[in-house]
Amino acid sequence: MDATRLDDGTATRLLGIAIDNIQRDHPVHWTHVIDGDHRLVPQRELHPVFAGSFDWHSCVHQTWLAVRLLRLRPSLAGADAARDALDKLITPDNCAAEAAFFASPAGRHWERPYGWAWLLVLDAELRTSGLPWSVAPIGDVLRDRYLEWVSAARLPIRTGTHGNTAFATGLVHDAAQARGDSELASACVDAALRWHGPETAYGGFEPDAADFLSPALTTADLMRRALSADDFADWLDAYLPDLSSQRWQALREPFPVDDPTDPYGSHLAGLALSRAWCWEAIADSLPSGHRYAPLARSASAAHREAGWSYVFGGHGYMADHWLGTFGAYLDVKAF
Repeated sequence: MDATRLDDGTATRLLGIAIDNIQRDHPVHWTHVIDGDHRLVPQRELHPVFAGSFDWHSCVHQTWLAVRLLRLRPSLAGADAARDALDKLITPDNCAAEAAFFASPAGRHWERPYGWAWLLVLDAELRTSGLPWSVAPIGDVLRDRYLEWVSAARLPIRTGTHGNTAFATGLVHDAAQARGDSELASACVDAALRWHGPETAYGGFEPDAADFLSPALTTADLMRRALSADDFADWLDAYLPDLSSQRWQALREPFPVDDPTDPYGSHLAGLALSRAWCWEAIADSLPSGHRYAPLARSASAAHREAGWSYVFGGHGYMADHWLGTFGAYLDVKAF
């Protein structure tokens, strides 16, 4: 983690956006399956901690963003207002209600894996930071849910959107390591090797119109957690052969975003940020002097510059409710 890459001015703006988002009731993307009109209740009644920021997972990672910034920069302008907002939302009763939902049959699959992964990152941040809030009741339920699921899942989901299992499992692995949960961390490594260890000659064409994650690069980002540097280099050579060729130019260079105010356009803006951290992690994980390390660093820098240009671009709520989290994750990581 290099906190110096995020200056105080940028951090203050991100904190203000996050706190506005997590307290906002509308617009809301309401995605539950309901079994009767009696289930048509306000989102904040069903999810009293995480009802803001358009949808549940975005509210979770905007909350993580606020908490992470308060840990790293406790004297930021707006920090006191942020603490007041978190005091009101992260209460024992509110967390108990969220935990009860996820312990119920309705919570067995909802927001898996993306929302679960961000909640576990937030949970680990709070457990290790010394900050005065706790989402442990929710984290305990989703930790067990994730362990059960990832230990049994025979196949990954290779997509550039929320269902992507490589991205989520990488986040959960890091959260598990941060809180000393070797069982969950090992289950994530086992899943990575089961899903992607034998894969060679990746044949996908990227990006798709809705991508905010790269299926190829998130897979590599997960596998570098599961393998030694030498083994990862061998795996990458087999998975993305001839990475410097014209075939992979679309993966090495940022993709132009025609309309970042469009929901899918904002996804492509975020794709630049997520590609940037994947390329950076790949470069850091390769053996010293590996021929692809300079390529990966160059690709990361290009994507970082492109991605950050959208974070404060005034592109509307469909971009504002989540892009800041990706920018911050790129610069300060989760742990």
